[in-house]
Amino acid sequence: MNEMSPLPTVPPEAVPLNLSRRSFLGASLGALVLGVALPAGGRAFAQEAAPAIVPGTRVNAYIQIQPDSTVLFRSAFIEGGQGIFTAMAQIVGEELDVDPTQFVVEGAPPGPDYTLIGGYRFTGGSMSVRMSYDAMRKLGAAARRMLLQAAATQLGVPIAELSTQPGRVIHAASNRSIPYGDLATAAAALPVPTDVPLRARADFRWIGKPVARIDIRDKSTGKATYAIDLKVDGMLYGAVQHGVRLGMEPGTLANEDQVKAMPGVHSVHRLPGAVAVLANSWWRARRAVEALQITWVEAAPGSTVRVMPADYSSEKHLADLKARTGDGLAFETHGEVGPALAGAARIVEASFDAPHLAHAQLEPPSAIARFNADGTLEVWAPNQAPEMFQADAAKVAGIAPEKVIIHSPILGGFFGRHFLYQTANPYQQAIMLAKATGRPVKLLWTREEEFLRDALRPMSLARFRAGLDANGLPVALSAVAVGEGATGRWFGRTADKVDSSAVEGIAGKVYAIPNRRVGHVHVDDPTIIGFWRSVGHSMNDFFYETFFDEMADAGKQDPYELRRRLLADNPRHRNLIEAVAALSGGWKRGPFTAEDGTRRARGVAMASPFGSEVATIAEVSLKGGEVVVHHVWVAVDPGSIVNPAIIEAQVNSAVALGLSSALLEEVVYEGGVPRARNYDGYPILPPERMPKVHVRIVESGAPMGGIGEPGLPGVPPAVVNAASVLTGQRIRSLPLSRSRLTDMAG
Repeated sequence: MNEMSPLPTVPPEAVPLNLSRRSFLGASLGALVLGVALPAGGRAFAQEAAPAIVPGTRVNAYIQIQPDSTVLFRSAFIEGGQGIFTAMAQIVGEELDVDPTQFVVEGAPPGPDYTLIGGYRFTGGSMSVRMSYDAMRKLGAAARRMLLQAAATQLGVPIAELSTQPGRVIHAASNRSIPYGDLATAAAALPVPTDVPLRARADFRWIGKPVARIDIRDKSTGKATYAIDLKVDGMLYGAVQHGVRLGMEPGTLANEDQVKAMPGVHSVHRLPGAVAVLANSWWRARRAVEALQITWVEAAPGSTVRVMPADYSSEKHLADLKARTGDGLAFETHGEVGPALAGAARIVEASFDAPHLAHAQLEPPSAIARFNADGTLEVWAPNQAPEMFQADAAKVAGIAPEKVIIHSPILGGFFGRHFLYQTANPYQQAIMLAKATGRPVKLLWTREEEFLRDALRPMSLARFRAGLDANGLPVALSAVAVGEGATGRWFGRTADKVDSSAVEGIAGKVYAIPNRRVGHVHVDDPTIIGFWRSVGHSMNDFFYETFFDEMADAGKQDPYELRRRLLADNPRHRNLIEAVAALSGGWKRGPFTAEDGTRRARGVAMASPFGSEVATIAEVSLKGGEVVVHHVWVAVDPGSIVNPAIIEAQVNSAVALGLSSALLEEVVYEGGVPRARNYDGYPILPPERMPKVHVRIVESGAPMGGIGEPGLPGVPPAVVNAASVLTGQRIRSLPLSRSRLTDMAG
């Protein structure tokens, strides 16, 4: 990151300190913590004895029992609409014996207690519940045992004579009971037990049940607090104008003095790739920054800033992907593909492509930065990885990471938007501005700036070549994905290894095709790419599952029956595809005439994302050259479940986004600049085009999988496979809005 132009800096010790809400909770005299109390500032446990901390084992880091026996729970994972706070209350409450309705859940501060994903912490990859389920059950059970032990001492009875009811310890023999809130102080002095027996599955009261979301009332009544709602004392409001292309820097400001004189304006600042105005209201800051007459210049040679070429276009990039030849670096190989293809009775070939996609989240990005008198920096910012943001904020501010306090508000939409992307987050700018002015700064991007600087799903292409035998059955399949994966971009890649995020959804398919190979040709994507809901699966399952139907048609096989045949030795997947067919009333491809007289067809697809298995059927018709989706049936097998109501809601949400991406969404670049800067140029699925969604949950007993993303990847191929039945032509490029589709029956 470039350094900001020199500006006067007020020393942190000159800035007054006011406790934040999280700090206040940590310092509350009335709250009793099982273990060591959380210090003011909310950064307890951040570095303290870090090598000795086993994530997810210290009760005090997570659970705070209040005097009224309600529970403040600090979640390692961030709530963004996926229901994680409710799931945590169910899991912990089940073993702690506290009704989930008695939980208040908030995002935990950075610290080693919360690094539950292989020593890291992030909310993504549909990992939150499945990676913490066992640890959170044990945590709740340990806390309950501590309360029982404290009660045994207070009542003078053996612990074996005690039981619990929600929020209370019961001694049935003497008809006495003690609320948890009255025991918390004594329990806090006890060591955390290990190997506490867990509740039997048959005795679950909340796990596996459709518990109502604990955040729904506040969200429905406008009480829920997002980053965009937050305020701190004495803050300035900031708005920015970015260079339209990455790599452009602000040169002259022709009317800077006039802008500084506008009502409420505090100051004007040059930032890396942007200009900011601070004012006493955000509207005044926005009006002022948009009034600036800025001359933008190209970044200096040798700059570390990523530069977008002035001649870059989506059309040009797609042509580049199509021009790449060869089988690429192998990621997955089974059997002998070359000889099998050479001996095949028939060869089927096709190429598919999918565009860049924006997150287009409802809440525009914002951040607050405040330097405190004790030398700490507080940052309130939407994020999916608090420790990563803490480390980066420290670099920007020039202070040690332990001096950075990260507050993680609930997210107004995310699915990959709030990771640590270069140039795509406002918190770095807020820190620079707060440091320059000595005042807290709240920076809010407009929708136009968000569309300009969002981290996009990569543009991708895949080539397939299959060999069929004399009976029309596949004996070999070669697939080559072309493009760049988000994981390699942000977590590093090596030239001799394939980024799994670039091939997931093509690799790992369980169909019994004896000879198969998946390769990858890496091509740098000039845009800022990022993680998008279901990541590589979002386009790769479309590529594979639509090619599967082409392969079936070429071999004169019904695509549903061919899938069943190739899953004969895989009972979990065969059961799932049969379940979705049964859910839909029985498989029928069509075309057929519906009761309303429309001519319809169905398509089927399967996907295996994030530890779960999904089968999808879509029923569509054509009207006015567009696809109308009437029904989507989804059978999902996440192994085991926590909340079926949340699963159904997440599948509905995933279907909506998958359908939106298939029918409408694409980011188009021209001259190095995205064409759309708001929803008028980037249409998303309107309510009237949302189909009826039918969900069946199948619990196979396999290890728990994810649920936030798996419902999406099967939707685009199921819809396209159905539409191709009606048009009589294969569709190989998204979105469908690019083409006017005509029913072959006229």
